[in-house]
Amino acid sequence: MLLDINAYVGHWPFKQLKYNTCNTLLERMNKYGVDISVVSNLNGIFYKNTQSANEELFDEINAGRRFRDRFIPFAIINPIYAGWKDDLETCITEMGMKGIRIYPLYHDYELTDPACIELVEMVRDRDLTVALTLRIVDSRQRSWMDLEKEWELKDIVPIIREVPDAKYMILNVANSTRLTDEEMDLLKKADIVFDTSGRSMNKLGELLSIYGKNKFAFGTHSPILDYLTGLLRIESLRDTEANNETKELFRSGNARRILGI
Repeated sequence: MLLDINAYVGHWPFKQLKYNTCNTLLERMNKYGVDISVVSNLNGIFYKNTQSANEELFDEINAGRRFRDRFIPFAIINPIYAGWKDDLETCITEMGMKGIRIYPLYHDYELTDPACIELVEMVRDRDLTVALTLRIVDSRQRSWMDLEKEWELKDIVPIIREVPDAKYMILNVANSTRLTDEEMDLLKKADIVFDTSGRSMNKLGELLSIYGKNKFAFGTHSPILDYLTGLLRIESLRDTEANNETKELFRSGNARRILGI
């Protein structure tokens, strides 16, 4: 089984995207043997009201049974936007969202903002998952309106320190993975998975030796990145680095654990 924990539908204002609807993403999943994808709506990164994007995603997934069976929706929540608590409740209880994605760099707040901490605690209390994306697009080719800063791995440590018993997916790890011993120990103890889409996962064998076999899961960061690299990083691991049982954890086992499915 293949379960992709990092996919999107929707648009990016500075880049033309393909395969960015449920229909075209499903075609790509079928072509490459991906059974299930965790999906969010990119539009929510730029809408002032992120709930509009969550509603778009809900409507698109519920347009057909074949979508409902193959997609796991994650809501995009902005905890400094008025009404976010109502939006979270609607997403979970009425729309069946299985987790959230947050974008502090785009929505202009700190991970340690009290509202962000409260959001993560509320998601934890529902036994759902929080997804943190270190990079959306490569900032070296940027619009003047795009971000100047990207996250390194150390930048997401503060929220894990504040809410260490939540479940986290850390996606598109594309920059430095250097941590202090204390930070590394915190991540080792936390219930987290890194997806395999980011370029820093080129060192997957090395990271596996540091964090262990329960910390990694297949992810594509589709439709922004190519669809195959995240899986090739798993399949290219040497037998001395990961046996087939460990690779099965990466293909779907670790994702199913953290998603509770």
